[in-house]
Amino acid sequence: MTIPVYKRIILKLSGEALAGQKGSGIDYKVLKDIAKQIDEVNKFNVEIAVVVGGGNIWRGANADERGMDRATADYMGMLATVINALALQDALESIGVDTRVQSAIDMQQVAEPYIRRRAIRHLEKGRVVIFAGGTGNPYFTTDTTAALRAAEIEAEVILLAKGKVDAVYDMDPLLNPEATKFTEMSYIDVINKGLGVMDSTAASLCMDNMITLVVFGLNKSGNIKKVIMGEKLGTIVRGGTNNG
Repeated sequence: MTIPVYKRIILKLSGEALAGQKGSGIDYKVLKDIAKQIDEVNKFNVEIAVVVGGGNIWRGANADERGMDRATADYMGMLATVINALALQDALESIGVDTRVQSAIDMQQVAEPYIRRRAIRHLEKGRVVIFAGGTGNPYFTTDTTAALRAAEIEAEVILLAKGKVDAVYDMDPLLNPEATKFTEMSYIDVINKGLGVMDSTAASLCMDNMITLVVFGLNKSGNIKKVIMGEKLGTIVRGGTNNG
């Protein structure tokens, strides 16, 4: 198949995916590979918005467990996503991809404010839009940000790119090699089984707005293109009952 099956997508990148094998910080080799994959998809006239996490720099949940005020820890995590967004923007623009960063937290010197209609207009002009700053509110994950932005800009699918795993399993495959891989499942199953694919708020948003989710690994270059071309990688999550 040479025609993309999706026209407008949200690519959700975890902070850990940007860290690569380093585990923390930014692996520039990984960053440039992701930029090249986005460029490859963009050339098929697929409208791409990216939501980046910040776990490679700061994890608010961990700080909360150690006694830090949760709201403060979450705001610090939002700032970490801005750092990652700017790094990805630089990597994209270095290979000629027109890119805009929109932040849910106002910081005009480095990013546009998030404005839904402006974001859609950028996408229609073929620009890659990177959403930073989470939702702009504490107590919400960047998975919820991806679900919210997908609903707002009417994206057909969220591509949830993982750095360490390549699909959804019934248990952690990194700890248990006997873990069973799901090829397709429902949001109800994701919520009821507590599989850790995304938090329940994000899963509910996707289910209510009938947004398809594809969970796949970034471990092989070219996987983003394969997914948007319809190749079955990882796990597909949809609304309704489990189909496999």
